[in-house]
Amino acid sequence: MTTPEKVESAASQQMRDNLARIETLTTRLLDAVTHKRTPNPALEGPGMDLYVASSAAYVKALAEHPAKIFETQVKYWGEAMTHYLEATHAFAQGTMQPPADPGPKDRRFANPLWDSHPYFNFVKQQYLIASKAIEEGAAQIEGLDPVNRRRLDYFTRQIIDLMAPTNFLATNPDALERAVATEGESLVRGLENLVRDIEANKGDLIVTLSDKNAFAVGENIGTAVGSVVYRNRMMELIQYAPTTETVHKTPLIIFPPWINKFYILDLKPQNSLIRWIVDQGFTLFVVSWKNPDASYADVGMEDYITEGYLTALEEVKKITGEPKVNAVGYCIAGTTLSLTLSLLNKRKDRSINSATFFTTLTDFSDQGEFTTFLQDDFVNGIAAQCRADGVLSSYFMTRTFSFLRANDLIYQPAIRAYMLGESPPAFDLLYWNGDSTNLPGKMAMQYLRGLCQEDAFTGAGFELFGEMLHVRDVKVPLCAIACETDHIAPWVSSFTGVAQMGSKDKTFILSESGHIAGIVNPPSKKKYGHYTSSVPVDDPAEWKAAAEYHEGSWWPRWGSWLAERSGKKIPARPVGDADHPALCPAPGSYVSEVVVV
Repeated sequence: MTTPEKVESAASQQMRDNLARIETLTTRLLDAVTHKRTPNPALEGPGMDLYVASSAAYVKALAEHPAKIFETQVKYWGEAMTHYLEATHAFAQGTMQPPADPGPKDRRFANPLWDSHPYFNFVKQQYLIASKAIEEGAAQIEGLDPVNRRRLDYFTRQIIDLMAPTNFLATNPDALERAVATEGESLVRGLENLVRDIEANKGDLIVTLSDKNAFAVGENIGTAVGSVVYRNRMMELIQYAPTTETVHKTPLIIFPPWINKFYILDLKPQNSLIRWIVDQGFTLFVVSWKNPDASYADVGMEDYITEGYLTALEEVKKITGEPKVNAVGYCIAGTTLSLTLSLLNKRKDRSINSATFFTTLTDFSDQGEFTTFLQDDFVNGIAAQCRADGVLSSYFMTRTFSFLRANDLIYQPAIRAYMLGESPPAFDLLYWNGDSTNLPGKMAMQYLRGLCQEDAFTGAGFELFGEMLHVRDVKVPLCAIACETDHIAPWVSSFTGVAQMGSKDKTFILSESGHIAGIVNPPSKKKYGHYTSSVPVDDPAEWKAAAEYHEGSWWPRWGSWLAERSGKKIPARPVGDADHPALCPAPGSYVSEVVVV
């Protein structure tokens, strides 16, 4: 029989155990923080130019329109004080009911206590009133150029999101309820999660988004059958085993981005684009890029083209005996495929029969959501970091991408992990997202300076190999797939780049969803549709206005387009040949390399 004394004793023991765990975790935390990498101030916030420009604009507005500035401040204080008085009055009435909540609804405040409890409702409403006032105040600052206007809006939103009451234990009802229900165990587990993440990132904090032990590349993701048939210092070339008796004569090669790893195209059998392509009767090759360390500091775009693209093309031609190859480039690999096509055109090399671009930018005249990070203050900081490390560490890229969607990729995961004490979910896409790679220092700066900042490929030309490469020299038949809500490669920018290419045979497909989900969109899911248009690929607004919506994945439509450019059917080819024996099974060895900088 359980007596009150035994219950009290058990609770006391649990408390002692928790205190011991906290002491151990605190020691580990302090040790991890002492080994924190030396921060690069240029990558921790904007340069002084933004502060100076914004301050000058504010002072000018204050001098020219003092009543307008004063009105904004009075409006805020009026709304905040009115709500305070309403809340105080409701409390004084003894009803313990907060005043009416005008909304709007915000999924961060889903707990009913945000609406029903006087304390939490007051905190929420005061936060929303202050947030609105800050946004309106920033919007009224005039005289900023478009770049600084966009940057000011970005950092204003970052501050607002950071200060949300959900991000603090004392003002988060979910965390407090969980702590009470678990007798503090959730907070101890949260501290364990926090220490784990800080230790894993050399004293810095990046929230773990997925269970790192739930997946193993080559075991339960990235399992399509094939072999590495060629390897050099830049890449492994994988040929996938046929699943049909006959295949199209012209082979296909996919160049994935080297910012992440290629198995995004082969997560699980049911959403694997690699498996689907092979099942349609194509001989498929995929490049798996090397994850570079400091020894790759001097590797540039020209090395990716020479030892990656051109070498892969030649090896595929040797293995298949075909003079031409169809090529796919995804994201930055699509940008580099465009550079390669321009170079081949100047060399009168017709090795690429057709090109497909997944979420590819070639026109960087509109820097989109990356405007904040593509100005000299940040890019100069990146250059200094590359000189110190030899590479641009995946840490900085992961952090940058996360802050573009801070609530989804930083604050909400942090709340679940550190306040609620939850383990990260077993989610294959988030696992892949956290399996990032480094960029060689030289290549990173060529991309950031020459392409992103100078927009050289659609301007004066991007110089490589003694040639001025230009987007207009991309002349092969092409198909471009962009994604409607893509914040990394906005579809309009993707469209304008394709519009400037010199090809007379252009097809543009606009998929629903974003940069990843819009591409990894198997027909079996019937989740996201796509748009096509008979209007020439010239003006994005005109094209979209005339576009026809189609339910389901774009994969079959692209498969038909590719089949028309892949020749007749022949007996399925074996993997490799006498000169290209299997070096190891797919997904290869490079994909599993982890290089921490």
